[in-house]
Amino acid sequence: PDLAQKIEDKMFVFENILEIEDRGIQLILREVQSESLIIALKGTNEELREKIFKNMSTRAAEMMREYLESKGPVRLSEVESNQKEILKIVRRLSDEGQIALGGKSEEAYV
Repeated sequence: PDLAQKIEDKMFVFENILEIEDRGIQLILREVQSESLIIALKGTNEELREKIFKNMSTRAAEMMREYLESKGPVRLSEVESNQKEILKIVRRLSDEGQIALGGKSEEAYV
């Protein structure tokens, strides 16, 4: 079980959230605590941050940006821990069929 968890952690990383469509991001944001999200975003690139912010209200995104900029350095272990917690939510929503991982949720027809 421990090895399986390590493999799963390597297969789906926080940056893979970029592949989730906007509606899925919005579902994730409803379940994630703001403080946890801010810490998780400290270790991400600008593209992922913007994807998250565009799925928030303008006011919430502005507040989140300001708080992110004003927050001092955070330990990498703390960033990774918060990212893992968010990924657990992502996996649960995926298992429940509420979001699609790896791109569009549209079904293919043949």
